[in-house]
Order: sequence, then structure tokens, then C-alpha cells
Amino acid sequence: MRKKRGGLVWSSDPEASQREETSPGAAAGRQELPPAKQTARLARSRRGRAGKTVTIVEGLTLDPEGYRELARVLRQRCGAGGTVKDGVIEVQGDIRERVAQVLTELGYRVKLVGG
Repeated sequence: MRKKRGGLVWSSDPEASQREETSPGAAAGRQELPPAKQTARLARSRRGRAGKTVTIVEGLTLDPEGYRELARVLRQRCGAGGTVKDGVIEVQGDIRERVAQVLTELGYRVKLVGG
């Protein structure tokens, strides 16, 4: 496993070394909220996937590691594959009810979007 290295390598800004480094989620303008204060929007989509259906989880404010961890839990508990793309979790298959149940057990509010 590769460790992430952080820190400033070089900058022409004289004040750059004095600034405090923030977490990746905060740098993107997101602050991680507790699950009870977040609503996960669940949709299904086949667009751009050669007719294969995926369940999409969006609307959450997590840091990148939080998205990866939540996607891992969803994949394991639902017995399906999936990925994280641009702050959206995709789980293979039309399994919105199962994903909704797992997210509810984890403390998230869930809203089913679309037909």
C-alpha cells in the first residue's frame, strides 16, 4: 500500500508556507457531516453503461476516503460490485431497496429519486 505524501514542495507565494494545511474534503469546500444530518439520494441509471443498470448514491458530503469506505461497505453488504466517481457512488444492479436499507442502518436519511 502506498502512503500519501503531503506538504508544500515549492511555491512562489511567500505566505504559502505559513498557511495551515486542510483536509482534502475541506479543500474541496465540503465539511463532513454526521450521517443523521445527511440525506442520500438513490436513483437508478442505465445511461452510458451499455444497458446495464446501476444504483446511484449521491447528495452526501464526505471526504474522498469517506466515499471509498462507504462504497466498500455498500458493496460488501449488498453483494455487488461498484465504484466511486466524482462524489457519486455507483453500485451494480437495480438494488435501491437493499442500498436504502443499509444506508438507513448506518444512520443516513434516504430519498428514492426517479421511477
